Amino acid sequence: MTSPAIEIDSLRVVRGGKEVLPGLSIGIQAGRITGLLGPSGCGKTTLMRAIVGVQIVAGGRVTVLGLPAGTRALRSRVGYVTQAPAVYDDLTVGANLRYFAKILGAASERVAAVVETVGLTGYGDKLVSQLSGGQRARVSLATALLNEPEVLVLDEPTVGLDPVLRQELWTTFHELADRGTTLLISSHVMDEAERCDELILMREGLILAHASPADVLLQANASTVEEAFLNLVGTKERAG
Repeated sequence: MTSPAIEIDSLRVVRGGKEVLPGLSIGIQAGRITGLLGPSGCGKTTLMRAIVGVQIVAGGRVTVLGLPAGTRALRSRVGYVTQAPAVYDDLTVGANLRYFAKILGAASERVAAVVETVGLTGYGDKLVSQLSGGQRARVSLATALLNEPEVLVLDEPTVGLDPVLRQELWTTFHELADRGTTLLISSHVMDEAERCDELILMREGLILAHASPADVLLQANASTVEEAFLNLVGTKERAG
């Protein structure tokens, strides 16, 4: 097996005097879709922020593509999409992408390529403020794809979207993984688990399980990931 694209060793994060991640260790394999699942407040976003290098940590080590998280050399190799669309409402889709391409130093021809990748062909002259929530999410994803990142970190990218839009975005994610991109996608919607190659189930800053969806179900003696999560929580509490 090749070295993980992301390696986390004894990561500790303290926020507001509370230990959010109490020494977490895990590896995430390259070229796969890894789903990071758990209830709101379990530490998913904090973990993702540490991976992209924007989270202050109290201890431990985070390595991405063999380099310390947040290293300048990773800026063009790691894409990050936050829950809230990070684009300008008063600019068109095309103007947003041209602006971010210039900031990132991406080739100008990448604009048309990412528009096609996220399914927004024909929307270049539309103001972002006139787009639906799903379309705005696609524009944010497009900005993250401008540099053709090797690692793509997505924080609840499908939250609030209808089932059709969710399906379309997941199709895009699988196409990216097929091209070799490593994707880490957080969600609190357990039924999205079956769309992933690997799962990380989190609760209160701890890893309950890290395996393929099938192996998680087997490990927890469950028929759904939601049932598996509840079974694993119960096992952890009894052990504690």
